[in-house]
Amino acid sequence: MCGIVGLAIPDRLGRAVDQAALLRMRDALTHRGPDDAGVMVDGGVGLGHRRLSIVDVAHGHQPMTTEDGRSTLVYNGEIYNHPDLQRQLEAQGVHYRTHCDTESVLHLYERHGADFPRHCRGMFAIGLWDRATRTLTLARDRFGVKPLYYHHAADGTLSFASEIKALLAAGAVAPALDHASLPDFLANHATSGVTTLFQGVRRLPAGHTLTWRDGTIELRRYWDLSYRRPAGEPAPDDRAIVAEYGRRLEEAVRLRLMADVPLGAFLSGGIDSAAITAIMADLIDAPVRTFSVAFAEREANELQYARMVAERYRTDHHEILLSPGAFWKALPQLVYHEDEPLAHPSSVALHAVSELAAEHVKVVLTGEGSDETLAGYNRYRVTVANMALGGMWERVVPDGLRRRIANTIGEAGQPGVRGKLARTFLARRANLDAMYFDNFAVFDPGRQASLLTAAERETTRGIDPYAAFHAAHAASDAPSMLGRLLYVDAKTYLHELLMKQDQMSMAASIESRVPFLDHPLVEFVAGLPDRAKLRGMTTKWMLRQAMRDRLPAPILSRKKMGFPVPVGRWLRGEWRFLLDELVLGERARRRGLFEPAAVRRLVDGHLAGENHAERLWALLTFELWMRIFFDGEDPASIPMDRQSAPQFAGSAMLA
Repeated sequence: MCGIVGLAIPDRLGRAVDQAALLRMRDALTHRGPDDAGVMVDGGVGLGHRRLSIVDVAHGHQPMTTEDGRSTLVYNGEIYNHPDLQRQLEAQGVHYRTHCDTESVLHLYERHGADFPRHCRGMFAIGLWDRATRTLTLARDRFGVKPLYYHHAADGTLSFASEIKALLAAGAVAPALDHASLPDFLANHATSGVTTLFQGVRRLPAGHTLTWRDGTIELRRYWDLSYRRPAGEPAPDDRAIVAEYGRRLEEAVRLRLMADVPLGAFLSGGIDSAAITAIMADLIDAPVRTFSVAFAEREANELQYARMVAERYRTDHHEILLSPGAFWKALPQLVYHEDEPLAHPSSVALHAVSELAAEHVKVVLTGEGSDETLAGYNRYRVTVANMALGGMWERVVPDGLRRRIANTIGEAGQPGVRGKLARTFLARRANLDAMYFDNFAVFDPGRQASLLTAAERETTRGIDPYAAFHAAHAASDAPSMLGRLLYVDAKTYLHELLMKQDQMSMAASIESRVPFLDHPLVEFVAGLPDRAKLRGMTTKWMLRQAMRDRLPAPILSRKKMGFPVPVGRWLRGEWRFLLDELVLGERARRRGLFEPAAVRRLVDGHLAGENHAERLWALLTFELWMRIFFDGEDPASIPMDRQSAPQFAGSAMLA
């Protein structure tokens, strides 16, 4: 796990790379690689690297150059089939100078050019300079486990980095809000496509390469996920499905044990992390080191389940209980680390357990990616049911009666039965936008219309907040509604979760690995019938069957908690003052983005018992983000408790 950066200036501009700027970029990512650093400048092209040493600790210095001096690479990630690749390449006469996977990537490029990622099994973000062809190639792994951002300037200059803050540190791009991305952020927890909230900063899409040559760029997709079985191939029976899935999952875990440093696992108490822990315990001679985090509140504490698994497999178990005070104190610094507003409060807990793990190991395995491949979220079965029942409802019940029933139910967000019914076909049209995108949005388009100021509505007029979702849905070859939903989330929602996983663990200088996203495993799962993933009310059916003799019964049968964080409760109590300052405050109002009266209604409604925790969290972390990246405030100096923030008193906006 490392941090990579680079600059490329077209030859026609006649400028060399400013090495001081390149070093600022590189060292903005010191937390990603505290063990080593390197830089390479070749006229108008420069590469920088920060290293967290995991494999071949003594010899993996980067940037790394081929023996003939033609190509130089910076690389973040792990190639898990590296031992096989090395054996194959050595059999073909390739001479290795090291035992690290970085060198394998260089040799793959020598043989396959820009197609080299097709041969890599793992997680990676790569920048590779070819002196002979004067091309810079960027590559990102199939699911986007490793982040990679870039800015392509009008004069053709390209800058790239593992984190946006490195682009800002070099002055490659000035911090400016991308208003066109604001509807996406407000609807979907985070920006879901290739754009970010920073104007001019884009993500390299997962499964893509970018080739830069003298100022021009070309993006090319090298991999996609198919949900269709080969024509004429019969669907396997249940027993064969479960056996093959178990074998492939074990292989994915085994490959991710490749390390020359201590490793462990995050253990939440859910089935995903429990399964990984169980498999690791069978593959490792010593006790598995496991790490758990929870809150004191009963509804946000899964420690009893994590302990159940830890005891079953006699792991070397460690826990941390995160207090509300520690949670809020950490928040500004973590907004800085994630570069954009924190989409999920669980990011704070993830960082806390990463810091705990960093005291013992350098690598952890996690359960990320299981839900989006095995239909683990409740919203999948809810949507499939709503679409089916809603179609019948609209055919049978007259329009006028449907409208009266919908008006009687009211809007989602209310407590009790009405609030739940408002999310069903009884109150919404049975189409994809209403049943899935709107239903699970933070601020759907209707709410955005009242939230945004008139000026901001005009600026964002005509922008589809679900554009990335619609594009993914149209691109999917899945034959079923469930398959299309899984594909959409794999292409959109999942990238935010992976960014959270990467940046919260890297902020603590540890590497996280995700076995459930081993691409041969995911390809196998995608081609299976829906019943292998969602069977009746049972989510992740295949995983539960594969682990039924290896995990305690309560782990197999319990409902998914999804790592809840009691933010809503906290903001009604002692921490309500944060709403006064960061959501209702004068500084937030002066930005001219959100209607003060609409924000006040959200706060008042939440305090009165409505559930607007997600919406208030989005506005609160957005304001922190603006203060850090646009106002230039040091995140460590932002007071998040009443005692150290006397200026908060009386700062609430009167609406």
